[in-house]
Amino acid sequence: MTNRRVLIVGASIAGPALAWWLRHHGFTVTVVERASALRPGGYKIDIRGAAIDVVEQMGLKEQLEGLETDMQVMSFVNKAGKRLASVPADLFMGRGEADLEVMRGDLSRILYDATRADVEYIFGDTVVGVDQADGTVTFKNGEPRTFDVVVGADGLHSVVRELTFGAEQEFVNDLGHLVSIGTVPNHLGLDRQELIYSAPGRTLNLYSTGKGHDAKALFLFTAPGLTYDRHDVQAQQRILDEAFRGAGWETDLLLDEIARADDFYFDTVSQVGLKRYGEGRVSLVGDAAYCPSFASGQGTSLALVGAYVLAGELAKADHPEAFAAYERTMRPFVERNLQLGRDNLGRMVSKSAFQSWIGAALMRVLPKLPGKDSMIEKMTKPIHDAARAIDLPQYRTAADDHL
Repeated sequence: MTNRRVLIVGASIAGPALAWWLRHHGFTVTVVERASALRPGGYKIDIRGAAIDVVEQMGLKEQLEGLETDMQVMSFVNKAGKRLASVPADLFMGRGEADLEVMRGDLSRILYDATRADVEYIFGDTVVGVDQADGTVTFKNGEPRTFDVVVGADGLHSVVRELTFGAEQEFVNDLGHLVSIGTVPNHLGLDRQELIYSAPGRTLNLYSTGKGHDAKALFLFTAPGLTYDRHDVQAQQRILDEAFRGAGWETDLLLDEIARADDFYFDTVSQVGLKRYGEGRVSLVGDAAYCPSFASGQGTSLALVGAYVLAGELAKADHPEAFAAYERTMRPFVERNLQLGRDNLGRMVSKSAFQSWIGAALMRVLPKLPGKDSMIEKMTKPIHDAARAIDLPQYRTAADDHL
């Protein structure tokens, strides 16, 4: 069983994490990635709860701690740029002492570096077909190859999911919002600071992890039912421009700058809901299987925990039984975090100017209120509960079997 050949499609977070655990269990692993190289950059991401236990078992926690963003302050600003309220960043994001916040690109690089010596990586290619009968996989560019198990770790718009489970619209739930993010010059000189500007139906978030670094601009807005071409970047930039141009503060300048960003990203705020995580010899992990949306702050943690559980179950049993056990273990955890994403999104975009004002006012007075600690604990409890809503199984590894 330990010599089974596994193909993983996707080399962002879930894919290399799964590769690490599968090699730890003695599997032969190949990872194929559509991009021509590892994707650098990206936005800041949280690792919480059970996912902290996973990276600790991988021996990567100390390395990640050295790459923490160390964000200090989050401030609400008005149209004129005046800071209406400022609070510690960890308080606003609901982070506990053990939680980590790093840049997506840093985590991706660490996982790749930890696996590239004994995992085959193929960049610049993708899967176009999987034969369930004998495991033959056809690629867009490379020659066909045979694998015992194929895992889609290829994100919200998973090719593997569409090939195996069906059309994307059957499983992807658009939450009625669009999000865009990109790297922009740090023209305000932010140093581990995050600024939030809110207008009805629109939120603009600007942050930098250090003075002298670039900044990230994140635009979030309501757009129920809006359709667009996922491959037409100019059309996406027009939609973004129409939604925010003239909204106040630094929006017009940041719109001009994000249009020039090499890493411009634009997509729906969506979740993935599957009735099953495995079909035949194919399974899914991370956003491909259970994207909770960025609003949950739990996508990375779900990917890390899912990789750990899927690899552990594959080490215990043949893939039909392993996929079923993986789903049984992950399902309650996934559902809890999907709900968290839906709940959080409603608080991230104000419906009116009054709601924006109330939100800033609450943040301004919260640190001064009597009983603030219990109030903060109540506000952050849903995040911490969702992050810990799984009892991680313990799996024997190939190394254990040689003891």
